[in-house]
Amino acid sequence: MSLYNQHVCPVHNWLYNESCEEQLPQQRGPVLCCTLDNIPLISKCGTLPPESCFFSLICSTGSFMVMLIALLRYAHVIEKHQNCLLNTAGLSSAWICAAGLIMVGNFQVDFAKVLHYVGAGVTFPSSMLFVCLQSALTYRLAKTQEEYRIGHLRVGMALLALVSLVLSGVFFCQESFALQHASAIFEWIYCMLIMLFYGTFAFEFGDMSGDTLMVLSGGGGGANGFSTPVHKTEVSSGSNHHQPESLSML
Repeated sequence: MSLYNQHVCPVHNWLYNESCEEQLPQQRGPVLCCTLDNIPLISKCGTLPPESCFFSLICSTGSFMVMLIALLRYAHVIEKHQNCLLNTAGLSSAWICAAGLIMVGNFQVDFAKVLHYVGAGVTFPSSMLFVCLQSALTYRLAKTQEEYRIGHLRVGMALLALVSLVLSGVFFCQESFALQHASAIFEWIYCMLIMLFYGTFAFEFGDMSGDTLMVLSGGGGGANGFSTPVHKTEVSSGSNHHQPESLSML
């Protein structure tokens, strides 16, 4: 949509100018005059209307989905295994990422730069931390060969995402037009890898049941929370067994 409205330059364009006679949306012809304001960064693609409206909607919806998926993953780990520090840290990092994503989507970079960059500074590191924690958690809980293969996949995606994030950040701070353009490309690659990483949770969520929601409703008690009713039943049955003996003695 940004390309169609000529709010940003195409990815294949590597030539930028200090200034142009006409702004990009008013230009016509096969060759466009682009400036640094037209680099196809994700934030730049969602700055001007109408795409800014969809950018806010997508980021807000994405924030909710991040919180939901992380919460289901947290409950699933407790249900199938037990709670641990990695699991709790993964949930916390995902929810911090969701808060930053809300700020990124609703404070456009050209109109609220400080708040936008604060949101981006929260979102990118916390999302990277989340995939690293989940990769480590996958290996810790893996028992079958298929689970180890999922772990290998997640570690590979996490490494690629880390490289993309570092290169994007380093190139973004440079004065070279070509490096800043490369920063935009790596930023898109990073976000695609993060979204694909979330998609790998379909492997665990395939055997999710109502007990997963019971974990959440029980405050994350896990297996211990489910054993309590059984214990109470045994105690009550035991007390009923001794009751006739007490009556006979009376």
